[in-house]
Amino acid sequence: MILDERAVRDLLSMEELIPAMAKAMDDLSSGKVVQPGRVMLPVAEHQGFLGLMPAYGGALGAKLVAFYPNNQGIPSHHAMIVLFKPETGEPLVTMDGRLITEMRTAAVSAVATRLLARPEASVLGILGSGVQARSHLAALRLVRTIREVRVWSPRNAAAFAREFGVRAVPSAEEAVRGSDIVVVATSSQTPVLSGAWLAPGTHINAVGAPRPTWRELDDDALRKARLYVEQREAATRESGDVIAAGKIFAEIGEVVAGRKPGRQSADEITLYKSVGVAVQDIVSAELVYRKALKAGIK
Repeated sequence: MILDERAVRDLLSMEELIPAMAKAMDDLSSGKVVQPGRVMLPVAEHQGFLGLMPAYGGALGAKLVAFYPNNQGIPSHHAMIVLFKPETGEPLVTMDGRLITEMRTAAVSAVATRLLARPEASVLGILGSGVQARSHLAALRLVRTIREVRVWSPRNAAAFAREFGVRAVPSAEEAVRGSDIVVVATSSQTPVLSGAWLAPGTHINAVGAPRPTWRELDDDALRKARLYVEQREAATRESGDVIAAGKIFAEIGEVVAGRKPGRQSADEITLYKSVGVAVQDIVSAELVYRKALKAGIK
């Protein structure tokens, strides 16, 4: 079976993906997933990377992902996912992974937001205007009642605001100040979010800067926030923000399972820092594959 991006889009819904990602994070933190570290091959001549991300957690598969952060007019990520039959190793399906990468990232942020944002959180600030800004807007609206959205990016905030009926603002600071939930989804390699802008009780989903020498949050933001990640090993190896923070409070899966607490007070600042892990892709692809079988696709 071969599924292109259009087929994946027709089969995958955020409403189904969010609970699937919650279970995947629980399984990862519970030791039910075999997931080696991501292999990243630099393509230095073109300022890109090629990543290999295998995982086994009931479903068996791997994602090949190309990450070119300087792309303009096309996505920064392109990917293919292959699933295999766990019992025999036979290949089952090859599918486009770009949309899955986009959607599963936002779905896990929605899981984190459900667990960590204040129940009454209603103002969303987004730094960035690419595919992750789009997917996070859709996903977070499913877990909180969002009444106001502010978006900032260096280039395309106005177009994003027109497309989605939200408000573009002229600076990152204006997007963040007074927001209950903040999404940081830019291609910046240096901090774009200042802790000085954060009000007590803010929750942050930070999904950019996935390299150990890159940052999207300044030191003040890291000092003020309680830090949650997908997997300690991956985060401490791949995230410059996590390395700078020096301390992880919990994995999201531990909070899903009730082994670690989520938000503990109305005033604390919580931070979910994502680098993306393979089990998210494989579980998402398995969900798509099962729906394709039910739909009679061969």
